[in-house]
Amino acid sequence: MSTNTASPTGIDRFVTRRDLLVAALVVNIELAAVIAYFALTTASLTSPLFTLYGLIWVNLALVVFARYRPPAGDAGTRRRALAVAVGYVLLLAVFGGVVGVAPPRTTPGVEVALLPPGWGPALVVNVGVAAAVLMPAKVLGYAALAYLLYGAVVDAASAGVAGVLGLFSCVSCSLPILAGAATAVVGGGGFVVAAVGGLGYGPSTLVFVVTVALLWWRPGFDLFR
Repeated sequence: MSTNTASPTGIDRFVTRRDLLVAALVVNIELAAVIAYFALTTASLTSPLFTLYGLIWVNLALVVFARYRPPAGDAGTRRRALAVAVGYVLLLAVFGGVVGVAPPRTTPGVEVALLPPGWGPALVVNVGVAAAVLMPAKVLGYAALAYLLYGAVVDAASAGVAGVLGLFSCVSCSLPILAGAATAVVGGGGFVVAAVGGLGYGPSTLVFVVTVALLWWRPGFDLFR
């Protein structure tokens, strides 16, 4: 007597019905948040794409945290990979305008900027010398990139020196830093003002999506293994 074990076919090989249900729930919650935001505030939907960009950042970051699993490694490798990832996310935060020098003639304190869902609500922290604008999209997005880089470094360490050199010669690791620098030029001290206008967020969102894909799959990296 033999038994047949059903194997996933079609779309089930990539996403399960549970994944689809969770995705539908998240999208509905986000849609409700968008409707509530524009209904309960004086904001007008002058740039639908700007709102969409923020939700793309958030959703893609959530996918990374839910589905990506970094390779296993010894304790020393994990510590080194963590140090690289922390340094990486700090660079992204600085060049991406998340943290920086406080604008002149501003009062230290903490306030909440009511931006569209995805970009907001943003926590604005000013300590006098430095300031931080903690948008959900940026915080989650940069954390997802650092998480992917952590896995990439662990994977590269298993390939020895050639793998590490191959990883850091890959454009997928340097691209978001360069893109973040361009975004910082747009934002600068008036980052929240720039965010409200949606300046430069189309290109930066595209770069974010491509970078996530490159760090996750790392095409060409196997040549250095």
